[in-house]
Amino acid sequence: RVTRHASRIPRGEREMNVSILGTYNSKFGKLEGKSIYDLIIEAGKGAIEDSGLNPADIDAIYVGNFSSGGFNGQEHLAPVAIDIHRDLRFKPVTKVEDACASSSAAVYEGVYSILAGRYKNVLVIGAEKMTELKTRDMMRVLGMASYCPTEGSKGETFPGLFAKFATGYRDHYGYTDEQMRKWLAMSAAKAYKNAKSNPLAHMPSDLTWKDILNLPPEKNVQIAGLFHLHDCSLVSDGSAAVVLATTDRAKSMKGKVVEFAGIGHTTDYLELSKRENYTLKAGKMAISKALDEAGLTINDINVAEVHDCFTITEILILEAMGLAKDGEGWKLLEDEQSMIYPGGKLPVNLSGGLKAKGHPVGATGVSMHVLIAKQLMGEAIGIQAEGAEIGLTFNIGGSGASNLASVLRRVK
Repeated sequence: RVTRHASRIPRGEREMNVSILGTYNSKFGKLEGKSIYDLIIEAGKGAIEDSGLNPADIDAIYVGNFSSGGFNGQEHLAPVAIDIHRDLRFKPVTKVEDACASSSAAVYEGVYSILAGRYKNVLVIGAEKMTELKTRDMMRVLGMASYCPTEGSKGETFPGLFAKFATGYRDHYGYTDEQMRKWLAMSAAKAYKNAKSNPLAHMPSDLTWKDILNLPPEKNVQIAGLFHLHDCSLVSDGSAAVVLATTDRAKSMKGKVVEFAGIGHTTDYLELSKRENYTLKAGKMAISKALDEAGLTINDINVAEVHDCFTITEILILEAMGLAKDGEGWKLLEDEQSMIYPGGKLPVNLSGGLKAKGHPVGATGVSMHVLIAKQLMGEAIGIQAEGAEIGLTFNIGGSGASNLASVLRRVK
């Protein structure tokens, strides 16, 4: 089916005709004994099996990965996917890199290739093996996703960069350190509690926000600025995969079908000093674009998985989604009966999010799509958002430079 030119189509009448046919999500955590190669093969096999297709039916493969060279000494990663099955030999395989949004970008490449009519069935894998390196070396590799001349090469880390958002938010809106620490702890506690229901999560916990604030310094060490240990997402290993096909084909093969309804992809300056440090302006635009293409508003979304790489990021994303006014995203965290908690109108990160589910950076984007697809099929990995039919993913690369949002909708 040929997609009509978006600019000539009234809002809400665009047809993407691409659906998720198969899914797989590995356990996230420190996966000893599993290599980056093992993670790619595991996820690819799992998604193909779930799709109901034969490996020979896969037309192309995209692998989302941030830095297998830095973490594992292996560049030219894409051909590893051929080892999933001998029938994939000679298929086109491409690695996609976009920092922590690498595998969302890989998903989009798969979507676009089907919309273009080039391929019918596409396998997309996201994978990262991060825990083989010592902390100092791991931070150096992650720093490569920042702007090297003034950030990475000067010893800047991502906790340091996102801590600038926390202080920028505090200063811009006139809050105190005490208020900020409370709100950040609330974000962490929500993530930990939700992760307790996720069998694949890296770090479920019973810690409440009060517990976090009362931890002795050695149990919650200061990392950068307002950030302490419990404000930071986890260094994890893991992989996830989806098989994409036309919606028509998916409906002919499956009893439950989740379709892409809208995509928003925006890019801002790589260097944080060129951007506002109290808001995610490009993130707002990405989410708005995805909703607009789907012909929906945020009020139509039933469940979301978003990029809470640090506790301040969740607050900024709640505002970018339009759930709260700028400077007031924390209000949704303070009220544990608000829409973003389990049982609410739009629960956010029921999986535990990056903060507690884990954040193997190259796997994160595909994992978000898997988690939302499973939610919409009523087969949640963890807490189920009852009756959810429309979901949102939002994935960030770098310190807010790359922003990728998807609206998914159950169509069968």
